[in-house]
Amino acid sequence: QEQPVESGGGLVQAGGSLKLSCRVSERTFKTAAVGWFRQAPGKDLEFVAAINWWRGTINYGDSVKGRFAISRANAENTIYLQMNGLTSEDTAIYYCGVDIDYATAAPRAVEYEAWGRGTQVTVSS
Repeated sequence: QEQPVESGGGLVQAGGSLKLSCRVSERTFKTAAVGWFRQAPGKDLEFVAAINWWRGTINYGDSVKGRFAISRANAENTIYLQMNGLTSEDTAIYYCGVDIDYATAAPRAVEYEAWGRGTQVTVSS
């Protein structure tokens, strides 16, 4: 079963940047959608961004549009999430999910079949 692996989280000051990575299998990288979601303490899981490269689909959550960018590195089977202009509201655990069945890069967590363990992002004000 697919097991995405996230990395790149950490502590950053407000206004700073971080780049998260999600490594997946080659099959997933070529055919599935990969999405980033986050969960802050006491809050629901929130859609951040998703990509399906072969369909040319990229979606962003409203709270991150214009600040975050999702991309991929072909040679590394890795999806990146570049996060700029971070605020304390971005503090959360960030999870990478894989959607093989639908592969629409949808903002709905229920469509993602496999998840990584998450990486903590903390923004200090």
